[in-house]
Amino acid sequence: MNWSETAILITGGTGSFGKKLTEIMLRDHRPKKLIIFSRDELKQHEMRQLYGDGVDSPMRYFIGDVRDRERLYRAFHGVDIVVHAAALKQVPACEYNPFEAVQTNIIGAKNVIDAAIDQGVKKVMAIITDKAVNPINLYGATKLCAEKLFVHGNSYSGEGGTRFSCARYGNVVGSRGSVIPLFMLQRRNGTVSVTDPRMTRFWITLEQGVKFVIWCIDQMHGGEVFAPKIPSMNIMDLVKAVAPECKVEYVGIRPGEKLHEVLVSEDEARHSVETEEMYIIQPKHPWWGRENWRGAKPLPEGFRYGSDTNTTWLSVEELQRLIECA
Repeated sequence: MNWSETAILITGGTGSFGKKLTEIMLRDHRPKKLIIFSRDELKQHEMRQLYGDGVDSPMRYFIGDVRDRERLYRAFHGVDIVVHAAALKQVPACEYNPFEAVQTNIIGAKNVIDAAIDQGVKKVMAIITDKAVNPINLYGATKLCAEKLFVHGNSYSGEGGTRFSCARYGNVVGSRGSVIPLFMLQRRNGTVSVTDPRMTRFWITLEQGVKFVIWCIDQMHGGEVFAPKIPSMNIMDLVKAVAPECKVEYVGIRPGEKLHEVLVSEDEARHSVETEEMYIIQPKHPWWGRENWRGAKPLPEGFRYGSDTNTTWLSVEELQRLIECA
């Protein structure tokens, strides 16, 4: 893809993912235009100090909310690629404010799809979470619904229209809401709280996640859900990496929390393929080109890509290095 001739818009662009995507795009790809779309004017002001929007800059800043369909129509005019990262993602907040989670994560997704099709956007990549697989909390359920909407968006756009795909990955090292900042805070008091010592999670750095999304945008046909091959970690190894001298208090699994996460379920694996770097969940719809990803390998019967059955695990030392770089 020739990024230098491409106009990109990032919804939720002032979040940790959006800021890292902006950094890497400006550093490595130099797009023609890079639009930050978010509802927080203070964060936009702070981001503007890092990435100015002067006459010679590709940067532009739009105040707006994905709930506002008309504002999306205005913002998407002349845009080639949309990266949809806007979401309510704190599990307790979504449980306590369910209608708000639906408005942003589901209705917002529909608005993005409608605006992208009607404004002639070429590609849309939606950022999804492993919590959308077999969800047990509202956040995961809204992201599952959004994922389905984006896959089916290809039906609405028709042949030659906007292409929609999703990137699905696990916990991001050091992101807001991550357990790492919590452990760092708690270690000052000498005690860290652990829900269950058996708990496992997929782990990815912000830079790895952003580069994965950029690669998927370049390679997507429209309709795929991409899941990277990333390592797992056990919660107790994370404690050893962050707060090795601290006492551990076991508090029990919280409402809406899983013991292990899954990136590709057994049912999805039946229509998925793998490459050296990732799994590709293919849509089961008439419009999907059966020749797509012909060189990729089908998954074996009964395959499940879970954080507990992963073949790659982070050691304590590797975790410490990742945390230092985050």
